[in-house]
Amino acid sequence: MSRRCELSGKGIQSGHRVSHSNVKTKHRFLPNLHKKRFWSDLLNKFVTLKVSAACIRTIDKVGLDLYAKRQGITLK
Repeated sequence: MSRRCELSGKGIQSGHRVSHSNVKTKHRFLPNLHKKRFWSDLLNKFVTLKVSAACIRTIDKVGLDLYAKRQGITLK
């Protein structure tokens, strides 16, 4: 199971933790993913997706079908 948002494509980013003495150690930034059911008006059924928290907020505003269309994704 990959750590990637199914709609926006957000994934793991890498960077450094920087201490007070400016020592840098490797760090992975994981996306805030949640498994969530959304209602699709076009399919007339629930669709379960693994999406980021930012994606959930956007879907609440514009709707699942319009957001998927903007991203160029077809829902099953």
